[in-house]
Amino acid sequence: MVRFENVFMRYDGGPVILRDVSFELQPGSFHFLTGGSGAGKSTLLRLMYLGARPVSGTIRLFDRDVSRLRRSERPGLRRQVGVVFQDFRLLPHLSALDNVALPLRIAGTRESLIREHVPELLAWVGLSGHLDALPATLSGGQQQRIAIARAVIGRPSLLLADEPTGNVDDRIAVRLLYLFEELNKMGTTVLIATHNESIVKRFDHPRLHLEGARLTRVAMNGGGAVAVSGPAVARPS
Repeated sequence: MVRFENVFMRYDGGPVILRDVSFELQPGSFHFLTGGSGAGKSTLLRLMYLGARPVSGTIRLFDRDVSRLRRSERPGLRRQVGVVFQDFRLLPHLSALDNVALPLRIAGTRESLIREHVPELLAWVGLSGHLDALPATLSGGQQQRIAIARAVIGRPSLLLADEPTGNVDDRIAVRLLYLFEELNKMGTTVLIATHNESIVKRFDHPRLHLEGARLTRVAMNGGGAVAVSGPAVARPS
């Protein structure tokens, strides 16, 4: 699904963000991505959804070398990836329903199916009473849930979430993690970047951990963690 080989990343001659990062995400796996503030979690996700290119190294997505993609091929590959951005990126002039429906409309989904499935998903994340609300009228936590619903509505092959529980209480956070797990059971590969240790410990999934620009794998075992040194190769959970 995803393979990084000796990836090195920095922005415009700034400090090194990723150094010699190598790992794989197998199809159908579920992993957390952890690390302190500024450790490079968002940059790693950005590389995975083709929002940036590494200084050196190889990234393969769906078994394709992304550096060799033609410009015309990139949108098709991106449509297989659902992304929950830390800053939500909702369209301010669209209602909650229309923001979530956007990926389906771009894909040409029938409007009858959109009107059936989008309200159902918004109800699941606790927003059934806000279908027509504009983002500016909603709280940060409500906007975050809309962003999550938009990312998962098309059942992407790969789901990347950057701090998806950062603006909600623990009760909603657990509910959202259950949603990600249900999507994972249907075949979606999931990677969640978070600093919420209580959530990570509550769900028994392995993690990738960034520290000092390097990546290690931490295998979860009954709520505990065992650090594994060296390049991370993430296997199915």
